[in-house]
Amino acid sequence: MSEGTAAAERWRVPAIDGSDGDGYLTAGRLEAMQKDAYDEAWQAGHAEGLAAGDALVKERVQRIDTLLHALGRPFDELDEQVVKQLVDLAMTAVRQLFRREISQEPSHIIGVVREAIGLLPIASRHVQLHLHPSDAKIVRECLAPAEGEPAWTIVEDPLMSAGGCTVTTDNSRIDASAEARLNSLMQSIAGDQRR
Repeated sequence: MSEGTAAAERWRVPAIDGSDGDGYLTAGRLEAMQKDAYDEAWQAGHAEGLAAGDALVKERVQRIDTLLHALGRPFDELDEQVVKQLVDLAMTAVRQLFRREISQEPSHIIGVVREAIGLLPIASRHVQLHLHPSDAKIVRECLAPAEGEPAWTIVEDPLMSAGGCTVTTDNSRIDASAEARLNSLMQSIAGDQRR
């Protein structure tokens, strides 16, 4: 072999379909590469779009939850306000009815005095009934100590509200004043919420 023949190699005709893979770009290989690049880009874009969509949906759901929670709070506060206003209205109505009853039926003081005296221990001494002057007049005219009750003395007290009394002895005191009875009634209506 001569020097010229050693350097010469056999020339091969390249394949048109690009199947020989010797580095030549053929139309088929170029098309396959473009399709692979497109598919890869589409997959990446699709995954990125799904992730962005999920993040957006989560953010909006969180905002809607926050809004719904905030919308529910005024109703809770409104319920508390309505209950408070209803209790206040009931209290006002009871006060008015109580005052009207005392003014229209002053003789009910007899029942109040009997009940208060009935709460005293049997051995009570020096019993005093503190009454408004108009109530004292009614009690003097209509009520005397019953058998077995301790004797009592009426003390006219212009500072005492009409319709109530205070009974005092050496050892005890019973507050049956109109205010005390009204407060007791109010506490039972309000369930001890107000004092």
